[in-house]
Amino acid sequence: VVLGYNTITEYENDNAYFGALIGRYGNRIAEGSFSLDGKTYKLATNSTTNAIDCHLHGGNIGFNQKVWQGETVQAGTSTGVKLSLHSPDGEEGYPGNLNVVVHYWLHADNALEIDYCATTDQATPVSLTNHSYFNLKGEGQGDILTHQLQIDAESYTPVTPGMIPTGEIASLTDTPLDFRKEHAIGERLEANHEQLQFAGGYDHNYVLGTSTGKPERVAQVTEPESGRTMEVWTDAPGVQFYCGNFLDGNAVGKSAQPYLKRGGFCLETQHFPDAPNQPNFPNSILNPETSYTTTTTYKFGII
Repeated sequence: VVLGYNTITEYENDNAYFGALIGRYGNRIAEGSFSLDGKTYKLATNSTTNAIDCHLHGGNIGFNQKVWQGETVQAGTSTGVKLSLHSPDGEEGYPGNLNVVVHYWLHADNALEIDYCATTDQATPVSLTNHSYFNLKGEGQGDILTHQLQIDAESYTPVTPGMIPTGEIASLTDTPLDFRKEHAIGERLEANHEQLQFAGGYDHNYVLGTSTGKPERVAQVTEPESGRTMEVWTDAPGVQFYCGNFLDGNAVGKSAQPYLKRGGFCLETQHFPDAPNQPNFPNSILNPETSYTTTTTYKFGII
């Protein structure tokens, strides 16, 4: 149910971030620039939308292209992988030496838990996420338009034509982006709405109401034909819902099937896009005296 490849070489040449661990900052930063403590930092502008440049998913060589130190770990009946990475001061333009540890846990109840932790010696923006594309029919088995989606969010962060947040936190009420009540992903995808036109479909950050400090259920997806379900649990402030608008069939996946437009969806838990430049967004700056910690779990089941 996850899009991907059979060989390391294919992942090295991939530009769709299939299954990728994203950092130092997931999603977009406007014009690849932000100011922190009176100093302006310039990052790579490795993505352009409607002639607007931005920094995307960590830059030219993001964490998805790094070789992490890995080891297998065990906790009770759960098996996992511990991944560690050192990102030096100045890498891709970011300040501070950042040390990252990520655990992937496979639990006996068909849940995949991802625990992220990072520390720094200088203030720096951090937003780590996982960029898996899901298709609950099975990877390569057509589009995801009949999947039923529900997201526990009352508001979202609208974007400009360049896919950069305007800074507004807007209500989802009376918009085709409102998934508080479950409905098919494709049901309102072609609606005449500015935000869908800017993004070529769904590619938006949903504002989550997580407030307990512990992971909460924020989304659920059901695929009617197979009966498969997936829940998303997280303590992150946002989740990016993306429905594979830029898949074009050039990537051929694990079962030798091309990944066509809208052949997978992503639910990327995260800090808000461009938060380092948006003072009214939740803080995304990690300071030396604190640790970055967040947990996301994808729970799989059947109807």
